[in-house]
Amino acid sequence: MYFTEKQLLIMEFIQQFRSERGISPTLEEIAEFFGVTKITIYEHINQLERKGALKREKFRARSIELLVPVEERSSRFSLPLMGHLRAGAPIEAPEERENLNIAEVFPVGKRFFVLQVRGNELMNAQIADGDYVVIEKRDDVRDGETVIAVLEDGAASLSKYCSDNGARSLQSLSGMLQEVGDAEIRGVVVGVLRQYANGSGRPSVQSGSATA
Repeated sequence: MYFTEKQLLIMEFIQQFRSERGISPTLEEIAEFFGVTKITIYEHINQLERKGALKREKFRARSIELLVPVEERSSRFSLPLMGHLRAGAPIEAPEERENLNIAEVFPVGKRFFVLQVRGNELMNAQIADGDYVVIEKRDDVRDGETVIAVLEDGAASLSKYCSDNGARSLQSLSGMLQEVGDAEIRGVVVGVLRQYANGSGRPSVQSGSATA
């Protein structure tokens, strides 16, 4: 039985919701979690019902019941942790077998989005052409964080947010200063997906804020 990625995520949410709370989520709760309309979720639920993945009672809010268990994201996005590496020393094997959950290391959810970098103007921030910059949409920007900002002329700028004695400014990676009032901050950089140097096109994960 084939399910789309969106359908799998919805099934996973329902399964986890029922496991944690003992009841099924409403369509409104599912829609709120994924940041979409109730109609969109209704269509997905109907498709899943036709596929035999779940059943529900009409006119009853919390009647969704999964008929097909779904593998959770923690399993689908995990890799074996084979040891600990220190430069100039042998690899230290872990005492017990562990799996690294990529979804926990790297942020996911409706608050986050990705921009792909074009060009090498950001090389001094260790961000190269083809890298993916992960942005968190939030308003509480702290001093020293790297943000994506849109200037008055519409140009996008990856800049460090500076707050010194009440004066706020953006220090772009090119070294130019831009007053905060003249720019719209779209979000904070929380990590970078880096392309392998061999050009394979497969990204590696670099978690944490970018530095200017």
